[in-house]
Amino acid sequence: MLRIRLAGQDALLHPTGTLCLSAQQTLLVADAHFGKAVSFRKLGVPVPSGTTGETLAKLDAALADTRARQVVFLGDFLHSARSHAPGTLRVLQEWREAHADLELTLVRGNHDDRAGDPPAALRFTVVDEPLPLGPFALCHHPRPVRDAYVLAGHWHPCISVSGRAFERLRLPCFWMGDDTGQLPSQAVGVLPAFGSFTGMHRIEPRAGDRIFPIAGETVRALPGLPVP
Repeated sequence: MLRIRLAGQDALLHPTGTLCLSAQQTLLVADAHFGKAVSFRKLGVPVPSGTTGETLAKLDAALADTRARQVVFLGDFLHSARSHAPGTLRVLQEWREAHADLELTLVRGNHDDRAGDPPAALRFTVVDEPLPLGPFALCHHPRPVRDAYVLAGHWHPCISVSGRAFERLRLPCFWMGDDTGQLPSQAVGVLPAFGSFTGMHRIEPRAGDRIFPIAGETVRALPGLPVP
């Protein structure tokens, strides 16, 4: 994990793509897209199975390392209405029963509008964005919120890197907007997509942004762009 300062507080960037707010003991998860693979299979697209279990195993690893007491999903928990497949819901329910004391919150995203809220048996608190938490506003869409540092998902950010051993590589990344300038309250940070079966979108960082790519089990800091 990599510890950074964000809006004056400690935050832990985990190689699973999750972010832990230490003061609030809260783990943030963006764009899990549970049930995306089964949604594609129902449409006749041959895609891998077992992605729900893989994604939950990543979540278990992040919880064990951060010792977070609550999880906030920053939108797109389920991929579509077809994600309510019995097999997918069974795996999710078994995981929930194994984490009965964990507080779960969903900040609705665009896919949640189509998929619907998680089943009641999963015992989620479901809210619309923004969700205030300390100096932060927890959202799905990465848009500024007055007097808060926004933490969001939606964009599935990645960055292209190159080196001697390879020509070009795309790595998922945390994209943290500058919160040290004249308008820190309008800063926005975007988490990488968490789901095991999700795409990525290459970003164009702006002056002052901090970029933290994930390479395997490591999160590294790239030099920030200078502020003019």
